Amino acid sequence: MSKEQSITAIDLGSEKCTTLISRVTELGKLQVLGFSVVPSRGMKRSMIIDLEQVLNTITQGLDAAERMAGFSIKSAVVSISGVHIKYKNSRGVVAVASSDQEIVRSDVDRVIEAARAVSMPADREIIHVIPKNFKVDSQDGVNDPVGMTGVRLEAEAHIITGLTTAMRNLEKCMDDVGVKVDAFVFSALAAAQVALTETEKELGVVLVDIGAGTTSMTAYVEGVLEFSAVLPLGAKHITQDIALGCRIPMDDAEKLKLYLTDNALLDMRPNPGESKADFTKRKRKLDAIDPLKVGIAYNDFLSKKTLINGIMEPRIREIFRLVMQELDKADLLSANKVPAGLVLTGGGAMTASVVEVAKKVSNLPVRLAYPEDIEGLTEDIKKPNFAVAVGLLNYALKQGNVTAASEDFSWQSFLSQGILKKIFDKVKKTSKSILP
Repeated sequence: MSKEQSITAIDLGSEKCTTLISRVTELGKLQVLGFSVVPSRGMKRSMIIDLEQVLNTITQGLDAAERMAGFSIKSAVVSISGVHIKYKNSRGVVAVASSDQEIVRSDVDRVIEAARAVSMPADREIIHVIPKNFKVDSQDGVNDPVGMTGVRLEAEAHIITGLTTAMRNLEKCMDDVGVKVDAFVFSALAAAQVALTETEKELGVVLVDIGAGTTSMTAYVEGVLEFSAVLPLGAKHITQDIALGCRIPMDDAEKLKLYLTDNALLDMRPNPGESKADFTKRKRKLDAIDPLKVGIAYNDFLSKKTLINGIMEPRIREIFRLVMQELDKADLLSANKVPAGLVLTGGGAMTASVVEVAKKVSNLPVRLAYPEDIEGLTEDIKKPNFAVAVGLLNYALKQGNVTAASEDFSWQSFLSQGILKKIFDKVKKTSKSILP
């Protein structure tokens, strides 16, 4: 079988590194063939603080994903985030070049380049230049001016920038493992590719990607990207609060937080004919957390209600108050520019009571987004914490960042090195447990 077109996405966060390897099907769809999620070392608030540890993290993630996919990769699309990410809305103007005044693609390229020409500190560089809309002479709101007639062409663009050192350090890590960076993509922009609907973008919507160390945001108004930001708070701060409140190690606090995600306290009501004393007893029993089930050593009484309402909720409120402050600074709230509300992605978005608290703080509609429209190992990756990684694949597909697999791809190779290996390991493990 001939070489297939493949796309690889690497989402390197503060707590985990997600690697997805996909192929492009004959119908132009993405099919995930291999993935891995490994603990991230050497990162803090989405920034590299130890190159050697990050190098080991990326290597470990790539090896696991490549074994599952059955072939090695040469290049990848990589997410980037951190509080150094900034945005600016810019405008460019050019004269239409052709004598018959018909706008062609080169005119569009020139006006985008003109919008890109903004003054910038020496330590920053442009990550994205995203056209918002065009203006032909006096006609506003043009989506695609190619083929139209005019004398003057204007363009508004959303420019996202980052620290040069942050990008070069990440690129160096990729080079050291033999992977070329096809593109850096702002994490919230990547998540928006799969989390937001076109209707939401037209109405006006905010994507909030809650990672471990940071929370990334993008806002769309009337179908165009209007705002981008990164907040220095994330889900790890909730874990820290649990650790301090319960006086337990961070690892145990993380286990508690994840346990509460799947076992949050429900809004209970008395059963018909149930006495107040019996109801109180039943409620206390359901409120209690068994440390053995969580997998932690803890002697005192643990209450779901106290953990969620007393420890976790104040930090979640703080995160969304900061989100609303940033939106207010960008003048997106006063004119009700985002009526579709907030769409949440990221591992932190799965934390217990996040959606409910976000609704209370924002007074806007709030929903949790799950990546859709992808084939392959979908049950494993159709979760909010994979939105950035899946979004990277979609972004790369739209931009044409596809490469040939470095070895001849075949389903026999995929099966032998991926699924069959898993089955063999499982059978081997089971055999050892039952044989004397």
